[in-house]
Amino acid sequence: MELSVIYSRAMAGMLAPLVRVEAHLSNGLPAFHIVGMPETAVRESKDRVRSALLNSYFEFPDRRITINLSPADLPKEGGRFDLPIALGILAASNQLPPNHLHQHEFLGELALDGSLRAVPGVIPAAMAATAEKRCLAVPAASANLAAHTPGCKIIAAQDLLTLCAHLNGAAPIEPTPCITKTIEHHYPDLDRVMGQPLARRALEITASGGHNLLLFGPPGTGKTMLASRLPGILPPPNTEDALIGLALRSYYDNGECDNWFKRPFRSPHHNATSAALIGGGGKPRPGEVSLAHGGVLFLDELPEFSRSALEVLREPLETGEVTISRANHKIGYPARFQLVAAMNPCPCGYEGDPEHHCRCTSNQVQRYRQRISGPLLDRIDLTIAMSRIPASDLLNKAKGAEDSATVRERVVQANRRQIDRQGCNNAQLGGAALSEFCELGKNEKQFLEQAMENMKLSARALHRTLRVARTIADLEGVDTLNTEYIGEALGYRNPEFKQ
Repeated sequence: MELSVIYSRAMAGMLAPLVRVEAHLSNGLPAFHIVGMPETAVRESKDRVRSALLNSYFEFPDRRITINLSPADLPKEGGRFDLPIALGILAASNQLPPNHLHQHEFLGELALDGSLRAVPGVIPAAMAATAEKRCLAVPAASANLAAHTPGCKIIAAQDLLTLCAHLNGAAPIEPTPCITKTIEHHYPDLDRVMGQPLARRALEITASGGHNLLLFGPPGTGKTMLASRLPGILPPPNTEDALIGLALRSYYDNGECDNWFKRPFRSPHHNATSAALIGGGGKPRPGEVSLAHGGVLFLDELPEFSRSALEVLREPLETGEVTISRANHKIGYPARFQLVAAMNPCPCGYEGDPEHHCRCTSNQVQRYRQRISGPLLDRIDLTIAMSRIPASDLLNKAKGAEDSATVRERVVQANRRQIDRQGCNNAQLGGAALSEFCELGKNEKQFLEQAMENMKLSARALHRTLRVARTIADLEGVDTLNTEYIGEALGYRNPEFKQ
């Protein structure tokens, strides 16, 4: 046999397109060519493959070798095709029986001694291979990551020789068991937050409905401390969201598996660029908004972020996904996160603080707040003004201060009501579903119409107010909205924060 076909998977965001690695041996001067839109790392694989085969005690064919990576118009990158290329050469030169090759897919970078090294993107590849009912052979270092895919069959090999012994039946490798167990994670507890009853209430509403939150107030009022407690009161993620989050994080850390069921909390520095937040680069990778998928994106000192960096958040806040466009292809990443932002009321930080004198002029305060655009503020559901905590509350733990476990029980119950009723949390309600599940009576409509006119609310702000009111009603276990819930939701669109 002088022609062989090996299945592999490319990496395109959260997708793993099938790649047919075709190996052909022909007569002529010895040569090794790789075609099919390979990038530099793929073209260099011929040197790694040759050394790996020789050091694994195989014969490297002294013939004209042509490797075709099909489809030809799909960009291929990285060392993930080293293993399928090597196996294709072995099968085409009759050093490896082709009987069971079509039942497998292969990923892996080869070292010069034939050992296999981890590659990124194994979870999307495992999901795609499972859907096609094929086994996925990966380096042993990537096996635990791939094994988180439900229903998968993963073959883990330390080196090329071991894998070939499995494929020819000489030394079968037992599939890696699928990982289904979850580890209980510990988050910062809410009982360490002293005072701030309004902010605690807003945090509970935020967690229950999946809303976005802005905290503003003088330094030292607990904004960052409160935001860090949000993951600990969120409902546990479902398996799909946890797996997607793990796949996104594996772009940067192939070995991180233990925290796959932990809600992410991303807190980028305010000098982060647009690409750092949204993702991108020459070889597009997920940004902070995608790494926060299923969890919290915390932006401290919000006005200190560049205007261009903040504006890129508008699309993912609405759609829950990011699309990175390049000249010849587009890549999409999920980005369903909760935004929690914190800021001072003015450049010096002490406007409205009775214990400190504010040195800022009204023009300086206005310019500072105008760094945040109206469309971005429109996408924030709750805005809370925080004040300084009295020393007595700081030194003496407040009686009856609830811990995260107690609050989380109410949050889980409210969230379960939403899922049972509409199949998603309230923050994702839109269109006909919003009208159906946030139906208003005559008095509620009049109340909301008057508030919309007085507060100059946009249509988006009106819809977000209804979603927050729906969440408040769910926390109370009530099916219908009344003016009390709507009024509380309107109160969180804080009139004190003016541009």
